[in-house]
Amino acid sequence: MSSTTLGMILFLTFVAATLGITFWASRQTKTAADYYAGGRSFSGVQNGLAIGGDYMSAASFLGIAGIIALSGYDGFLYSIGFLVAWLVALLLVAELMRNSGKFTMADVLAFRMSPRPVRTAAGVSTIVVSIFYLLAQMVGAGALVGLLLGITSDAGKAWTIVGVGALMIVYVVFGGMKGTTWVQIVKAVLLMGGAALVTVLVLGKFGFNLSALLGQAAATSGPKANPEAFLSPGLKYGTEAQGLAGKIDLISLGLALVLGTAGLPHILIRFYTVPTAKDARKSVLWGIGIIGVFYLLTLVLGFGAAALVGKTAIAEGDAAGNTAAPMLAQRIGEEIFGSFGGTILLALIGAVAFATILAVVAGLTLASSSSFSHDLYAHVFKRGQATERQEVVVARISALVIGAVAIGLGILAQGQNVAFLVALAFAVAASGNLPAILYSLFWRRFNTAGAVAAIYGGLVSALLLVIFSPVVSGAPTALFKTVDFHWFPLSNPGIVSIPIGFLCGWLGTILSKEHNEAKYAEIEVRSLTGVGAEKAGQH
Repeated sequence: MSSTTLGMILFLTFVAATLGITFWASRQTKTAADYYAGGRSFSGVQNGLAIGGDYMSAASFLGIAGIIALSGYDGFLYSIGFLVAWLVALLLVAELMRNSGKFTMADVLAFRMSPRPVRTAAGVSTIVVSIFYLLAQMVGAGALVGLLLGITSDAGKAWTIVGVGALMIVYVVFGGMKGTTWVQIVKAVLLMGGAALVTVLVLGKFGFNLSALLGQAAATSGPKANPEAFLSPGLKYGTEAQGLAGKIDLISLGLALVLGTAGLPHILIRFYTVPTAKDARKSVLWGIGIIGVFYLLTLVLGFGAAALVGKTAIAEGDAAGNTAAPMLAQRIGEEIFGSFGGTILLALIGAVAFATILAVVAGLTLASSSSFSHDLYAHVFKRGQATERQEVVVARISALVIGAVAIGLGILAQGQNVAFLVALAFAVAASGNLPAILYSLFWRRFNTAGAVAAIYGGLVSALLLVIFSPVVSGAPTALFKTVDFHWFPLSNPGIVSIPIGFLCGWLGTILSKEHNEAKYAEIEVRSLTGVGAEKAGQH
């Protein structure tokens, strides 16, 4: 049996199982609380697994392994950034957001401010960040299925992206948060199992000696003139050609990764699915444990691919390196178990990676469609007069529209590294959402003008800098390769756009006379104790 046939059987098995879960969840989803927050019925452990499933995306599994395999040490910085980011989320926002809100980030912001402008800004920001993140998952899907099914044409990969988009829309439209959460729990278990299996096999090949693995990776994939450079900083960022801009770009990337998680809408809504603040804390601790182990595994996956497959072969399979992990699975399987073993391992890892993509895109689409229906439709357009049934119907329609937009942009962005695309989403989240969240939770003077200025200021500055950066034009890997209108030298805008977001929030606040001391006192009590959190979204 070929890897293509086996991969399709495993993939279709997963799809059938998850569609079954989605159908079951649709029968359980009767109210808005069921659709948005799974009826707040998940335990801390279940939600921790789901957080891991939501966070360990195609960017983590495919993108980071690929970027380490191609860039060595500089690629591993993505793993460190994604992991450290969780500590920021745990210490600053997890429990406070759970206690203060109801369904979305905007519930927290709107509580002590004029709700319509704040909900509009938060809704727009949520949708933009989610679409950026969805882009990465779609590109990963195209690259992965191209490898599994032997599809090399751009048209073939484009149809793959359409198929993944259609599936994700089904999950969200019918399953809501309950179905999406169970899909993410199943996917987290599969992903950890698959990654751990390949890691053990690779380490076993080198006698469980990490130094031997790194040495072989440098010898196989490092520059011929100086192989050791593969294990040192500067191969991707800070090269002589880039000069100072490359080093600043690295700092900008680190800032975006570390601060972005606490502003990601699809992660923030996970905190509302547990019944108590204690469960919110427990779920983040479980999430950190799962995510921490996983990012250690990416070190072995990335350097293992560099050592056993080689940089040249990986780049030939996919220029951005997104297929490094599946190629490693096939190679290590062939070396240990023969050609059939390689076929089985490739099919298994391919199916796991596909499960990863489907679970994450479902979470992202749910976050953005929930924000549109709950924040924009119910509270801005309908001024709080919409029924729960109307909200859920609009959420399902908006999931269709957002899914279609993500499919179109995903087809355009083929050829980009998925970890890199996610770093852009983190930068936009850290620039627009994070300043507004932190100011709202911790600054007594903060007001409506400050919240709106922080969100729009950070969001617009990040988007403008990305548009005029080498990501879009003027570089071999740019979205538009034939034109050059870039003037911003950095690939990641975080180092500029994040301070702009905080500055806009501060300026907007001090230039406005609005000030509600009583509301701040109430949200301070609520965020620390959870008293009255169920009613937070009604203000």
